[in-house]
Amino acid sequence: MQLEIGEELRLQQETDERCILVVDDEAVIRDLCTRILKGYRIFQAADGDEALAILARHPVDVILTDVMMPHMSGLELLHSVKEKSPNQAVVIMTGYADKETILRALKADADDFISKPINLLELKTTIDRVLEKKILKEELLHLKRSDRLKSDFLGLISHKLKTPVTAISLFIQNLARGIGDPDDPAFQSTLSLILEESDYLTYLIQDLLYYSEAILQEGPPQLSMINLRNLAESVLASSRDAAAAQGITVTSSLQGEYPSMELDRQRIDFALKAVLDNAVKFTPEGGTVSLSGEVSTDSVQLIIRDTGRGILPAELPKIFEKFYQIDPGNTGQVRGFGLGLFYTREFIQSHGGRIHLESEPGRGTTVTLVLPRQ
Repeated sequence: MQLEIGEELRLQQETDERCILVVDDEAVIRDLCTRILKGYRIFQAADGDEALAILARHPVDVILTDVMMPHMSGLELLHSVKEKSPNQAVVIMTGYADKETILRALKADADDFISKPINLLELKTTIDRVLEKKILKEELLHLKRSDRLKSDFLGLISHKLKTPVTAISLFIQNLARGIGDPDDPAFQSTLSLILEESDYLTYLIQDLLYYSEAILQEGPPQLSMINLRNLAESVLASSRDAAAAQGITVTSSLQGEYPSMELDRQRIDFALKAVLDNAVKFTPEGGTVSLSGEVSTDSVQLIIRDTGRGILPAELPKIFEKFYQIDPGNTGQVRGFGLGLFYTREFIQSHGGRIHLESEPGRGTTVTLVLPRQ
């Protein structure tokens, strides 16, 4: 019995979260539809222009629109909506049963029809059916995106692992055949290169495990109370050894009290690590990477600055793209997977925050992470 009640509550909650936009120039029709669709969140619009204004501000699951309206007809609204959002569900209400209207609506990809005068049961059943179809479409789209991501990621992994594995394998084969003199300087130089490739392989595997753990966490952030300063300094400390090995100085000027905030520790940890790793990767020996912060009444900012190579203006719009990597030396062998900044932006935005990047070739890069306090 308790399970049945719990299931009913869950279904009711899902229904309450669904939004329907009712578009009709007759207020009495809009009010009637609102009463019939009790349990859904309802927006009302008196014409197509008002409907588009609402859509620009609020996500809507289903649009229920009349055909005959002043200024912009329901079919014109349908065309406009589908051009911008092909997967948006639209149900057409019409008092006209003529084939031409129905064909035009079908060609514009209307999801369903309702005849006037409106039947209570028919309206509710139609909306429920369209919502079910919409959920199935979203799930299918999600599966296609996941499959495409897996395919792209596997191809990238194969490419990235091929070079170090091939170099190490050839070196071991030569050793097994007795080729190479340990006292030869050339042999020692090759051995150093192989050790570097081995370290890089370890780095790739660690990165792969870290990415898979963070990226496979789907859904909304898993929030808990966290002090952002403590988390940032912990991530910074873990990057100091790698930076020192490259002759790079890492500093922090975080001062004062930082409020505890509701954050997803894993996602914010990932974002900070990705930005700091990039700063270290593209900063030459003798350079510096610094972390500072600002606390205001409505947000907390973390600012990471480096004295690295900087980014060309033409590349700035691409840096948050999935798998995109900056290759300042044009080597074609940039280390890493090109996913750090993409998922950093995703994770910061999932907290209602934003990321801002400024860079100038030869003068370094500044990345600012902004997180709202509430």
